[in-house]
Amino acid sequence: MNRKLTVGVSLLAALLLAAGAFYLGRKTGQTADASMAVAATPDGRKVLYWHDPMVPGPRFDKPGKSPFMDMQLVPMYADNATGTASDAGVKISPAAQQNLGIRYASVRRTETSSSFEAIGFVQFDERLNAAVQTRVAGYVERLSVRAPMERVRKGQALATIFAPDWLGPQNEWLALRRSGVSSDLVAAARDRMRALSIPAELIRRSEESGTAQARYVLTAPVDGVVAELGVREGVAVTPGMTLFRIAGLQKVWAVAEVPEAQAVRLARGQKAKAVLQADASQSFDGALDEILPEINTATRTLKARFEVDNRSGRLTPGMLLRLQVAGPASSRLVVPSEAVIRTGRRAVVIVRKADGTFEPRDVSTGADVGDDTEVISGLAEGEQVVASGQFLIDSEARLRSVLGNMAAPTPAAVLHKAEGKVEGVAPDGITISHGPVATLQWPAMTMGFTKASPSAFPEIRPGDQVRFEFKEGGPTGYELVSIQHLQQGAKQ
Repeated sequence: MNRKLTVGVSLLAALLLAAGAFYLGRKTGQTADASMAVAATPDGRKVLYWHDPMVPGPRFDKPGKSPFMDMQLVPMYADNATGTASDAGVKISPAAQQNLGIRYASVRRTETSSSFEAIGFVQFDERLNAAVQTRVAGYVERLSVRAPMERVRKGQALATIFAPDWLGPQNEWLALRRSGVSSDLVAAARDRMRALSIPAELIRRSEESGTAQARYVLTAPVDGVVAELGVREGVAVTPGMTLFRIAGLQKVWAVAEVPEAQAVRLARGQKAKAVLQADASQSFDGALDEILPEINTATRTLKARFEVDNRSGRLTPGMLLRLQVAGPASSRLVVPSEAVIRTGRRAVVIVRKADGTFEPRDVSTGADVGDDTEVISGLAEGEQVVASGQFLIDSEARLRSVLGNMAAPTPAAVLHKAEGKVEGVAPDGITISHGPVATLQWPAMTMGFTKASPSAFPEIRPGDQVRFEFKEGGPTGYELVSIQHLQQGAKQ
């Protein structure tokens, strides 16, 4: 009997001891969890956790140096003094905005033109070229212009031609006049001389002198330069032979390589200002004459031909001109280019709303206008956007959940595995001191992981040694997928 009583007492004592240990363990775990979740500062403010603003995901239960950056961890207070996030946007206190150095800019409308600059080289305007030919066989008796590229004036003598074939028709005409035949025969002889292209001046001299003339002078039909010299003194010439080619200089062409994207916006007659590359003080008026139907497939450029006024004669072929082409003016909405965040697939700006909150906005952008970017859609005139500090806002106010990280979603979640000790359990997450994570190249650290639901993993308690899997996502940046207790004696 005594033996049975002793056994009963022992069992009762063991049960009481186990119950006390269980209660004490739960009380201690709750105290540790509470101390992790809410800690008081000397000024009475409650700290929820500490975090690294540059790496917004991990949470830490005590202050110290960030394992990611060379900086101290920042507290997140229970009263959300730093910032709050909601479906309506993100709100950041004025003090935090000042500390982050956030600058704002207004969406404004401006008058712009699709003007651009191009480098062109001067060429002769071939429409002003004049050919000097002879219509009779003969010889170059005297050459007045002896070298190409000589400047000539209209009416200046170029060469003296001796044409013996013109002597016969002139002598016949003079003989008929002296013989007193009918005027019809004299007129017919005169018409024959015109048909042989005998110049009227030569006929007049024959009539005045009474002697046939075989020498006549070729003169320059326009002002310009001798672009081509086809004869030398003493050589024979034939009908239709080009002796000189005179290039006019009143106007010249400036031929420029224009990018394909800009060429489509050009129109014939568009005004341009040509500035001499060697002397910026000299400028000339010009206009687009033609876009040549030929594209350079290597550089994706087209040749544009500009007609430039050169009445002063200061431009010569081969000179370089800087062409300033003025496009049609238009009204556009613009924002500073630094306010636009380009993710590769989207263009995003952070808009400051009237109530002081921030929200991301997808925009469609157009051309760059100096330091500004044209906004085609997504913004209205007068709205304020964040010009600098966008990524600090994302880090400080947990914009991962609000902005979706301002990036396209990951095609498939990657699971990461680690082992560690549970430091605290809360309805929305579990804090674990874990070892290195090879897939993320993380060192050992303490951080919080989100739970999919408050009822997930009910068997996990503070102090448990666990093996767990997690993925990127959730409010803290990383969400638990599975968690299991480690067997006693298993490798940590």
